[in-house]
Amino acid sequence: MRGIRKTLAQSLATKVILSTTLLSLGVISLTGSALNSRLSDGIRSVSLDSALTEARFTFFNAQYQLILSQGKTVEERKQVIAGLVVEATTQDVNEDSRDIILLKFPNEESAQVSYEMASALVDPKSVPESLRERVRASKESQYEYAQNRYLNSLTTDALFVGEPIKIPGGGMYEMYVVFTLNTQAETLTLIRNSLIFTGFALIFLIGLITWLVVRQVVRPVRDAARVATQFTDGDFSQRMKVESQDEMATLAQSYNEMAESIERQISRLENLSRVQQRFVSDVSHELRTPLTTLRMASEVIYNQRTSFDPVVARSSELLAAQIDRFERLLEDLLEVSRFDAEVAVLEPVDFDVVNLVKRCVADFELGEVPTDSGIRIESESPSVQIKADIRRVERILRNLLSNALDHADGKEIVVTILATETEMAIGVRDFGPGLDQSALIRVFDRFWRADPSRARIRGGTGLGLSISLEDARLHNGELDAWGRPDKGAHFVLTLPRVAGEQIQSRPIKATPLDFHEENFYL
Repeated sequence: MRGIRKTLAQSLATKVILSTTLLSLGVISLTGSALNSRLSDGIRSVSLDSALTEARFTFFNAQYQLILSQGKTVEERKQVIAGLVVEATTQDVNEDSRDIILLKFPNEESAQVSYEMASALVDPKSVPESLRERVRASKESQYEYAQNRYLNSLTTDALFVGEPIKIPGGGMYEMYVVFTLNTQAETLTLIRNSLIFTGFALIFLIGLITWLVVRQVVRPVRDAARVATQFTDGDFSQRMKVESQDEMATLAQSYNEMAESIERQISRLENLSRVQQRFVSDVSHELRTPLTTLRMASEVIYNQRTSFDPVVARSSELLAAQIDRFERLLEDLLEVSRFDAEVAVLEPVDFDVVNLVKRCVADFELGEVPTDSGIRIESESPSVQIKADIRRVERILRNLLSNALDHADGKEIVVTILATETEMAIGVRDFGPGLDQSALIRVFDRFWRADPSRARIRGGTGLGLSISLEDARLHNGELDAWGRPDKGAHFVLTLPRVAGEQIQSRPIKATPLDFHEENFYL
């Protein structure tokens, strides 16, 4: 019990910590993703604006220099273009590299002099065709993100910015400034890694804080569970400590008040139980002496009844019968007092259950009280050997047979015997009025009868089934009851083949074929 409650307390703390951590993980992931997206968009926007401004300046400077080169030779003009490329591709240490690509308009292919070129081994075919079409169709700068390929098979993410320019003596060309995005990618990676690290750090701190808070809350709960366990084990002096004025202190005070009230009630009930047990035991013992005297006197009168008047003779018979019943009641009360005092003991011996059942059935069939009910015995084996208290097992059988005869209404009674390697079961089935669900709940209660007002062949004390259940459980067995109104009742005794061992199964069970519909089980 203590281990279970400790586990529950630990699972509560674990559940709270895991729930808080998972929720925090979700919130931080969403927040970090949104923040990373906003920062990435901001960086790309700033980089794009800066690149477009720089590219436009490069285009303007190139067009201006080319206009000034009008009248110069081709070689001099190529020198001017080379100077423009060097000037445009020169960058600081912390800046990304830039490349220049010059491509001739398709309709200028017939020109004799070609000024097409690309810096730093850039593959001119890297320029997206869609961008080229927009550049040729517009006089404004156009841009597009794409992969920049080099002749040495390297590729990088790049921003292509293009604009048409006119070279004197050469016609219309497309000029592209290619900005590599390595620094931008590194910046975004740094931001992403920083956000991930910060997120995990926050999750760890949130989990740690949650653990500290939950520990403060769960510790009183564990103390309460520990005190409750000790209280359950019988240590009624245990109380919770009240060390503050918060809600847990209020709970502790309420728990202590409840414990004190329960302790008083338990002590009162224990005293009352001891008084009742002592009273039943003393009365039962004290009544045996006068009952023995009455028994001797009634036997003398009963043996002389033939010489009496018929009315007196009948009275002597009733006297003997009621003394017998009174004696059985005293025996039952004594046995109940032994069970209540937990002093009932087993005296196991080896015996044959089948022979015991046959002997009990024969005694009832040859008894003094007549009955129209027949008893049929069904057994798969002619002999079933067990080791048990034969006196208690016989008492259970006689109680079950007597109960079945009382309620059989003249119909047949079936006694079934089945056994496995470890268990033995005896079922007593009648087809009388049966039992409903409310009766099954109370059928083993002391002094309870299904129909106390109904005239019955045999009078009972109402203790037989209760004592039978105690006898069965004393063997580590069980006594089960099934029934349905107007379908009869079925009582099944299940015992281990060796008294004290545990039963693993029920060899006899009620089936739908037995009651023709769903059965109740107690």
